[in-house]
Amino acid sequence: MERASKCAPEPSALEADDLDHDVGVDGGLSLEELERQRPKTMSRREMVREARRRERAGEKMQIVEYNRPVRRSECVNGPRPCLFVACKHHLYLDVNPDTGSIKINFPDKEPWELEATCALDVAQRGGVTLEEVGEMLNLTRERVRQVEVAGLQKLRQQAPDSELDAFLNWGGEDER
Repeated sequence: MERASKCAPEPSALEADDLDHDVGVDGGLSLEELERQRPKTMSRREMVREARRRERAGEKMQIVEYNRPVRRSECVNGPRPCLFVACKHHLYLDVNPDTGSIKINFPDKEPWELEATCALDVAQRGGVTLEEVGEMLNLTRERVRQVEVAGLQKLRQQAPDSELDAFLNWGGEDER
């Protein structure tokens, strides 16, 4: 007895173009967004296991000493894409300070393949849309909006009203 497949057959190139157009018009995800790999998180435990496995296999880890920039003024004119993936402003990975886990934002790319690698460069450029931020961080537009709202709420709780009003009214709209 043959089982019916739950997966739909792959569309031809012509159908894929139509699908991409139809999905985009409806406000859904494009094919590019559907094919994008989700970020991958590795716990400290997983990293230790991987290091032990490599050690048993005979691989030797070599620690290379280098001078990493400490201040923005030291790296602003440095090479791009940024070479210092361990920097907290680098967009390739995020380290959770509480658990020590690492989230690789682009598991299907190497750091030098990213269009933007430094959050400080992006902030200095200014005027970035939610879609652009989502592409840089491998997040959806909606998730970027949620993070923005949470950040503004924290600012409202911690900052004096006069300072926050100047920031919120900068765009010309009252966000309250």
